[in-house]
Amino acid sequence: MGDVSGRSVVLEGSEQGFATTRVDALLGWARKYSLFAYPFVTACCGMEFMALNSPRFDLARFGAEAPRFSPRQADLLWVVGTISQRQAPALKRIFDQMMEPKWVLAFGTCASSGGFYDNYTTVPGIDKVIPVDVYIPGCPPRPEAVLDGLMLLQDKIARNERRPGVVKPRVDPPQQVKELVQLRRSAADPTELVPRLAGGGDKT
Repeated sequence: MGDVSGRSVVLEGSEQGFATTRVDALLGWARKYSLFAYPFVTACCGMEFMALNSPRFDLARFGAEAPRFSPRQADLLWVVGTISQRQAPALKRIFDQMMEPKWVLAFGTCASSGGFYDNYTTVPGIDKVIPVDVYIPGCPPRPEAVLDGLMLLQDKIARNERRPGVVKPRVDPPQQVKELVQLRRSAADPTELVPRLAGGGDKT
């Protein structure tokens, strides 16, 4: 028996049982594993989006691998890349054509905040046009960060929560000084840390 109400129970072949849950919890559990994605790809983050759909990262295990290029068949809008002022009305129209319930992922810094484009032609974040459920920062974001954002969205769908979420960076600070990146001041620095590949490691 699956994990529907926060507790997982496995029944043997000879046992019988039943599960109780709320209807909204059951619907949220079903929705989070059946996302039909509409990719709105406009810029260089599209390469990372393609990498995300490769076998290495296996988006299919989240139930979100099937793209739908009709907004009436999609419930998850991936906004991937920069949105210009001329593209904003088309993005708004696509969002309005999607059926409820629907969710939006802002993929990358440009979709989240406009990125480094500080000019009049670029929308400073798609939340100026449509509501956003999860922001995934990065230029471009790593596929691992995008998977973190997708899992965050799935958690929000299961809990029926509509507050925007932001993917936190995976911070693994060094524990010791020797784990930090050490740089030489010059080629003649006597404290050179990188030994020579040949010649017995003597420095000249």
